[in-house]
Amino acid sequence: MSDAEQLKGFRETYDEQYGFSDPDQYVFRARKGLDAQVVGEISEMKNEPEWMRTYRLKALDIYLSKPVPTWGPDLSGLRDDDIYFFVKPAGEEAKSWEDVPDNIKKTFDRLGIPEAEQKFLAGAGAQYDSEMVYHQIKKELERQGVIFKSIEHGLRDHEDLFREYFGTVIPAHDNKYAALNAATWSGGSFIYVPPGVKIEMPLQAYFRLNTASMGQFERTMIIVDEGAFLHYVEGCTAPSYTTDSLHSGVIEIIVKRGGRSRYSTIQNWSNNVYNLVTQRAMVYGDASHEWVDANLGSKITMKYPSVYLMEPGAHGEILSIAFAGKGQIQDAGGKAVHVAKHTTSQIISKSICKDGGRSSYRGLLKVHPDAAYSKSTVVCDALLLDDHSESDTYPYIEIENPYVTVGHEATVSKIGEDQLFYLMSRGLNEDEANAMVVNGFLEPLTKELPMEYSIEMNRLIQLQMEGSIG
Repeated sequence: MSDAEQLKGFRETYDEQYGFSDPDQYVFRARKGLDAQVVGEISEMKNEPEWMRTYRLKALDIYLSKPVPTWGPDLSGLRDDDIYFFVKPAGEEAKSWEDVPDNIKKTFDRLGIPEAEQKFLAGAGAQYDSEMVYHQIKKELERQGVIFKSIEHGLRDHEDLFREYFGTVIPAHDNKYAALNAATWSGGSFIYVPPGVKIEMPLQAYFRLNTASMGQFERTMIIVDEGAFLHYVEGCTAPSYTTDSLHSGVIEIIVKRGGRSRYSTIQNWSNNVYNLVTQRAMVYGDASHEWVDANLGSKITMKYPSVYLMEPGAHGEILSIAFAGKGQIQDAGGKAVHVAKHTTSQIISKSICKDGGRSSYRGLLKVHPDAAYSKSTVVCDALLLDDHSESDTYPYIEIENPYVTVGHEATVSKIGEDQLFYLMSRGLNEDEANAMVVNGFLEPLTKELPMEYSIEMNRLIQLQMEGSIG
């Protein structure tokens, strides 16, 4: 079978697995637009305590008072009146896969969620439109005190713990879309790992945006207690529609002394989705946190995972990739903020552009006055596959202590003729040689993913490259 035939087969498989949409079926859908009545309906549907309802309404006021950001990509096409801010796809969250409604279960069966759970996951959650429809964790972890629930059940079952941390890492006033999430959040995971517990297999959540003109506002809270370990994996997809949709998630992570966490995500949105996400981890003494972040698809992505290194010995890593094709803008990067001395960080950003796509690295490295003897390295590399794609770099470096070690490196390159000649002289055709260079460019990220995700990532990149190397 030729490469072209293989790629055609993969595209057909891809459309079957990810690009499909289901007929709209829901038990409740708020009217389009956003005001206090819609926010009140969301809180009422979730039977929340009064303090959360009040929090939501205050966050709505913040959202409405803040202007649309103008320092990045053009967001003027987003209009609240065109969006459904809450769609409840089913009744109560299912406790077993068999209890999930058939139409939703078929969707996630096609996406491979039950199979993945059986093969290599310690627990799995599945969100469809606005709410989690399924959440499960292995019993032995539950017996060790691990909490892995939908965020709604986290609030309902562990209100004191939930309230202690909710909004402490990313408050509603942080930015306009963090405020929007605080007002309309629905779905996402609540995770607590007790002291010393190490979860060797990943926990996973999968987010599916099915309804057209839909807003999805999941919120995930993760608390990794002292000496504990967690790897959380997230995947996202949406079918293509002619109208725009909005995804604006918030991820808050706290890693206590001596703990370690990793958050891996592959977001493969359709080209009509505005993807505006706020991700932040607070890392304490001798603890570490790693973001492994892959962004494909979407109309516009604005996403900058961040680590705040709060106590001596804290370490943070951000490894991101962005792929911008025709009509796409990927504005991504990372932030590392050194608050305490003897802290370390690393930011590695990779981007690929083709068919006139545009990628931007936008990052912040900030060293506070008390953060002496801190070290950080920032590397951002862009690969352009044609003459009409664009790549920009916006690095912000703020150093307020003279006793630090900081490095910054940025490159923009094309696939060179000498590279192609060398590889083709050893028996590869031009398409295979191009693919090998691209795979090598992305290797620092793909090697950090679980094997199943690494394979899928390579296949998705191969599909995105269609027309350039296939």
